[in-house]
Amino acid sequence: MPAQAIGQGFELERAGQYEQAAGIYLATLRADPTNLSALLGLERVLRPLNRLGELLPAAQRAAAASPTNAALRGVLLRTYVALNEPDSGRAVALRWAAAAPRDEAPYREWAMALEDAHRHAAARDVLLVGRRALGRPGAFGIELAELSRLSGDWEGAAREWAAALEDAPVQLPNAASALAEAPDAARERIARLLTAGTPSPLTRRLAGELLLGWGQPQRAWAVFEPSVATPSADAAFALRRFADLASARSTPDARRVRALALARYADLTPEPGGAAARARADAARAFIDAGDRAAARAVLERVAQDSSAPADAQRLAQRAVVEALIDGGQLDTAARQLATNGRLSADDRAGLRLRLARARIATGDLDRADSAVARDSSVEGLALQGWIALYRGRLKDAQGLFHAAGPYAGDRHEATERTAMLALLQQVPAESFRELGGALLLLAQGDSLHAVQALRLAAGRLATGAGGGGRPDLLLLAGRVAARLDSAQQQTALALFDEIVHTAGEGAAAPAAELEWARLLERRAQTAEAMRHLEHLILTYPGSAVVPEARRELERAKGAIPKS
Repeated sequence: MPAQAIGQGFELERAGQYEQAAGIYLATLRADPTNLSALLGLERVLRPLNRLGELLPAAQRAAAASPTNAALRGVLLRTYVALNEPDSGRAVALRWAAAAPRDEAPYREWAMALEDAHRHAAARDVLLVGRRALGRPGAFGIELAELSRLSGDWEGAAREWAAALEDAPVQLPNAASALAEAPDAARERIARLLTAGTPSPLTRRLAGELLLGWGQPQRAWAVFEPSVATPSADAAFALRRFADLASARSTPDARRVRALALARYADLTPEPGGAAARARADAARAFIDAGDRAAARAVLERVAQDSSAPADAQRLAQRAVVEALIDGGQLDTAARQLATNGRLSADDRAGLRLRLARARIATGDLDRADSAVARDSSVEGLALQGWIALYRGRLKDAQGLFHAAGPYAGDRHEATERTAMLALLQQVPAESFRELGGALLLLAQGDSLHAVQALRLAAGRLATGAGGGGRPDLLLLAGRVAARLDSAQQQTALALFDEIVHTAGEGAAAPAAELEWARLLERRAQTAEAMRHLEHLILTYPGSAVVPEARRELERAKGAIPKS
């Protein structure tokens, strides 16, 4: 049975027994000259045996027996090309093309055979002849694009891909993938070629995807956006794909164009709720990640007004609208939303109250900040109440609230800040100290310059001399803040560190001040002076907790440890 023989030959071929397989295929063809499976099998096994010449008589007999069979013609054509008989191959291809004048197959088969023989220029010529014969400008675009790529002609490849997409839009991902590998030197030329004149929507999408992958998201969106101006299912699909591609990049610009694509995708999704609302929610997240809260708020307001939006999208929208109001300084409006919006979840409401209270603190409105969190018994609420008490100068109350909040309220940075503040307050022998509270409030509001002045005034209210009743600790804080400011304030910081070192006695403030003094000197390129202070610190305060840091700074100053 021919089928059984073919199966046996295939198993021998898989086992690498090409000689035996060839014998079976040849025997099958003697009985049935047009058996395509046997002919293809013979083509596969004779090549590694270097006996391809034996295929030619079999291929000739098969084509003669069935002259209209395209597959048999293809085998004969490939055989002539592989045996380097170009005239015979050309004659077969042209007879085939004459018999099927609207068919791409003769030219494609011919070109593929030439390409397999590494005759790329000849393959290109064949495809161009076929394009002219068929009268279709986009014919063989994919094959010509690949040949251009292989020859290093990236602009030619881009031109062919753009033409091919008009007849085969589903090839867009393949076009983008192929052209994305272009070397840096060719990328700008490709971009200019694809965006010149009035490119088609598909060409714009191709250019947009390439620019996005090449790290130019804003330019990518500017090129891509006109291609989705007309609502259609195709435009919606293209937007979703662009957004997905942008999500693979983590820059703010990439997040922003992802948000723009998702927002436009939502506009093209006609039904309320569902995909549109989720896309808008995702767009808002991307806008927020990109730092554009105004755009996020505009998108989320539409979700918030959509009663049919999914619960998760609705929840994000309600929360984000209030967040945007707070971040935009519209605190009274945000407070009204918190009081009246019944669609906010309990957890979101609690988190937003804390956010609103922090914003009130930043404006100096401690009374309304306090009222926002007065009934909040969570650890985060207690911690914030502690800060409010501190800024009012109620030091004992602040310490109690910080202790009640414990070490796990907020993130690590917030916990570290509370711990440092508790350490400072333990040095100040007062239950109430309005001047200190006011100075720390200025610091929290970002007014560092006036905070330095206020801290120095507060320190002046405390005792001087050994121990200092917290005075050196307040001056140390003032010095650290001043050291981060301009050159004039850095001079103030140096003077403060000098005063602490010479008046604070054996307390922890003196070595800490000398370490900060040395660090500031090093930043000001006064390395020798910085090293002198570090050596003095290490010798004078050997038991200080800052000595290990001082040793490391000294080694770094000497150049033994590179700055990181």
